[in-house]
Amino acid sequence: MRRGFTMIELIFVIVIIGILAAVAIPRLAATRDDARAATMLTNLSTCISDVGAAYTARGALDTTMQSCTGVTNDACFKVAAGTDGTSIDVTVVGTDAACTAASTKATAQGLITNHQFGGQGIQ
Repeated sequence: MRRGFTMIELIFVIVIIGILAAVAIPRLAATRDDARAATMLTNLSTCISDVGAAYTARGALDTTMQSCTGVTNDACFKVAAGTDGTSIDVTVVGTDAACTAASTKATAQGLITNHQFGGQGIQ
């Protein structure tokens, strides 16, 4: 008699691997979306802070600075200068799963709004 695996044993192993993959792959995709949403929030928060610091230092808005390119590249949020010249407006423009998760968290943190800046400028 030969030693080895029977066809039934091999089929059982394949079925078990298939079940494990069916459970693990959706969880992996959700984790990837959560990580992307966290990155978007970090980029947005950094952009808002840097624009505020630059406005305080120079007395002029600059939404094209390096820290805001991450927000632009994410294509989830839009940061634009306000009409009064002392504020920026943050709006949601993306619609994918990661953007939806990021916009929900950003709204809860108060990032999706008009951000007013002040200061005299550093002489």
